[in-house]
Amino acid sequence: MKYLLVLNRLFALHNRTKMIITLSWDTLVLLLAFLGSYWIRLGIETDVLGYPEISLGATVLVFHLSLLVFVGNYRHMVRHLSQHGVLMSLVVNVLASCYLYFARWPLDAFVPNSMPIIYFVLTSVGILGPRILVMLSVQSQNFRLRKKCLIYGAGETGRALALSLRQGSDIVPVAFIDDKSCYQGKTILGLDVYAKNTIPELVECYSISKMLLAVSDSGPDRYRELLTELEPFAIELLSVPDVKDVLYGRKKINELREVSIEELLGRDPVPPKPRLMRPDIRGKRVMVTGAGGSIGSELCRQIAAEKPTMLLLLELSEYNLYQVEAELTRAFPDLIIEALLGDVKDEQRIRHLLSQYQINTIYHAAAYKHVPIVEHNLLAGVQNNVIGTATMARLAAERGIEKFVLVSTDKAVRPTNIMGASKRMAELCVQAMQEMSGDTRFAIVRFGNVLGSSGSVVPLFKQQITAGGPLTVTHPEVVRYFMTIPEAAQLVIQAGAMGKKGEVFVLDMGEPVKIADMAHKMAHLMGRSIRSECKPDGDIEIQYTGLRPGEKLYEELLTGETSGKTPHPRIMSEAEQWLPLTEIHLLLDKLSIAIHNNDEQTATELLLNAPLAYKPAEHSGINKKTMANPIGNADNKPLTSKLAFT
Repeated sequence: MKYLLVLNRLFALHNRTKMIITLSWDTLVLLLAFLGSYWIRLGIETDVLGYPEISLGATVLVFHLSLLVFVGNYRHMVRHLSQHGVLMSLVVNVLASCYLYFARWPLDAFVPNSMPIIYFVLTSVGILGPRILVMLSVQSQNFRLRKKCLIYGAGETGRALALSLRQGSDIVPVAFIDDKSCYQGKTILGLDVYAKNTIPELVECYSISKMLLAVSDSGPDRYRELLTELEPFAIELLSVPDVKDVLYGRKKINELREVSIEELLGRDPVPPKPRLMRPDIRGKRVMVTGAGGSIGSELCRQIAAEKPTMLLLLELSEYNLYQVEAELTRAFPDLIIEALLGDVKDEQRIRHLLSQYQINTIYHAAAYKHVPIVEHNLLAGVQNNVIGTATMARLAAERGIEKFVLVSTDKAVRPTNIMGASKRMAELCVQAMQEMSGDTRFAIVRFGNVLGSSGSVVPLFKQQITAGGPLTVTHPEVVRYFMTIPEAAQLVIQAGAMGKKGEVFVLDMGEPVKIADMAHKMAHLMGRSIRSECKPDGDIEIQYTGLRPGEKLYEELLTGETSGKTPHPRIMSEAEQWLPLTEIHLLLDKLSIAIHNNDEQTATELLLNAPLAYKPAEHSGINKKTMANPIGNADNKPLTSKLAFT
C-alpha cells in the first residue's frame, strides 16, 4: 500500500509541479525510446549514431512533444484518464513514428524500416503505461472504498443508472439482477446479469450493502410484490426516481431515495370521488385545526388542491404553523392562506376567528394523541380533546357553520386509556351539538394508525435502526391497523362530505399489522438483519418492553351493533348511541370543574361512569379471535357494546 501513499502525495502537489514532472517523464521516455529503437534493431554495441541521427532524434523529440501539447495531453488528470485521452496519445505516437520514418531522407539519417514500429511500441508503453497504471490503481482503491450495490433491472433504466453511477458516486454497481431470462447470463456494460436466487451469494462475495431498484415504470402491484420478495434479504433498498421526472429533467436518474415501509404495507389507492371531495371545499372558506400535525397538514394539502376560496390554518405550535404555511404557499401561490396561531380551548379567540373570516367548513384535527403522554397528563388531555372539541363544535353550531368534521381514532372504541376515552367523549359532544342548530352538518371520521405520522412507531423505528438499535416493541403479539397519510386525509374529506347529523364514519383499514413484523421489515429495508437465537450475528436486537399504560394488544374500529355501506368502498357508517345535549352539558360542566380544581380522580371517575365503555387497561379484556375481522366477530356477527349513563 506504500505506492498508494506515494500517489496521494503526488496528487497533492501543485498543478504546475505535476505538469513539469509529467513533461520531464515524457521527455525521458521519448529519448530512451529513440535510442532503444536502434539498440533493439541493431544491438546495443552498434555505433551508428552520428550527427544526422542525433539531429533526427532532436526533431522527433520536439515534434512528438509538440503534438502531445497540441492534443491536450497535459490537461488530462492522470487518475481520471479517459478513453479519448488514450486514443489521442496513440494517434500522436503513430504520427511521430511516421515522422521518424519520412524525416530520415531530408536529414540523411540511417533509420531501419522496422525502427518506427519499435519506436511506436516503446513510446506507447512508456507514456501510456504509467498513466494507465496510476488510473487503475486509483480505480482499484476507489472500488475498495466505495459501497457495492446490485441494480435490480437490466433494462433501459438500469443501464442508465449504471452509467450514471460510474461517472462519479460513492456507490459502485457490481452486477445486474433481472427476472427476464433473456438478460440472465449476459454481460451488459461490463456487469453480469444474474437471477434473483443468486442474491445471497453475490452479497457474500462482494459485501453488497445496497440494492438499487431500477423498475420505476412497473405497476404498483408488481412494485409491492417485488419489495415483498426482496425484503427478506436484508439489503438496503433504494429506488430510482419516476421515469417521467427523469425525462422532464425534474430529477436525475441517480437521485436515489429510500424505500419506505409505506410502500411495502400500503394498499392500492382508490381514486377519490370528485363529488365527495369538492362539496365542502371548492369555493368555500375552510379552516383546519391542528393544521401543523401529520393529518392536519395533509388535510391542508388535499383541501388546497380542491381550490377553496380561502384556507385557514389554526395551529398552537408556531414552528409547525410556519412549516405548513411555507409549504402550501410555495405549492399553491394563488390560494389565500391565513396562518392563525391559536388554541381550540380559547373560546374568545375561536369565536372572533369564526366571525372575522366567515368560515364555511371546519376540519377539526387538533388533539393530543400520544397514549402514554396523555395517560400521564390526564387533565391536559381531557381539556384539549374534550373541552376543546366541544368548544369548537358549539361555536360552529352557534355561527351556523355549514360543515364540521371531527377527526377521531380507533382508540375511541371501547377505550382502555385516557386518550381513547377523551376522543370517544369528543365524539359524543359533536353528536349532541346537532341539537343546537339545523344549519350545521356534523360528521365524525374514525380511523387507525397512520404510517409515518408524528409520534408513530415508524419514525421511532427508523431512528432506532439508524442508531444501531435496539428496536423497542411493547409486546410480540401487539397489532395495529395502518394506512398512509394521503389516503387517510382523502378519506376524511370524502367521509365528511357524507355527514349530516353527527354520523360516525369508519375507514376501512385493511388487515392489521403485527408491530414485531413491521420492525423486522423496516430493519431489512434499511439493510439491517435482526439478531435472534437462529441468527446471533444479526445487526439489531429487538427488545420487548411490555405494554405501556393504557395500551391494548388489539384495536377495534366499531362500537355499535350495525355498520352500513356508503357510496365509497372504503368508508363505512356506524349507527351509535347518542347522549342528549343536556346530559353532555352536565358532564362537560363537571369535567371543567375537575380540570379547574386539578382533580384527576374526579375526572377519571366521570369518564369511567360516562357511556364510553371506558375500562382502564388493567381491567380490559379483548378477545383475540374477534380481531380477525375489525367489523364483526369470528362468526361475522356485529360487535356489540352496551352503554349506560350513570
